Amino acid sequence: MPLFSTQRRVQFSETDMAGIVHFANFYRWMEETEHEYFRSLGLSIMHHQPDGQVLGWPRVSASCNYNAPARYEDVVDCRLDVERVGLRSVTYQIEFWREATRLAAGRMKTACCICHPDGTLTSVDLPDDYRSLIHESTPHVPASARK
Repeated sequence: MPLFSTQRRVQFSETDMAGIVHFANFYRWMEETEHEYFRSLGLSIMHHQPDGQVLGWPRVSASCNYNAPARYEDVVDCRLDVERVGLRSVTYQIEFWREATRLAAGRMKTACCICHPDGTLTSVDLPDDYRSLIHESTPHVPASARK
């Protein structure tokens, strides 16, 4: 069982004229799943600081492999596992399923950063309140390898 799971319905605007989801939408869905995961923990992907700085999570890397097409009106299960919690980053594995069919599997690494009012970014250690809630999936077994 994944650490976190949410569902979404494929929208017409996410498809081509054949009703098949454009590949780039899976990257958006990975990010949306991460945001839902943070919300489930009572956290935010953007935390405004009193001094005008913002704690945020820019992407360091992302990849996605595709197994089957998703189509208009499909209900897609988005399953997130935390692969690694580093000093200043979190790495996720996210799989997309339609019932028993795996549609795609992605991986995304995010860095914990402070965005200064002038737009510059500084990588920082995960704050204690985030670190106490974000945990690696244990034991780490990709959802596709589970029965």
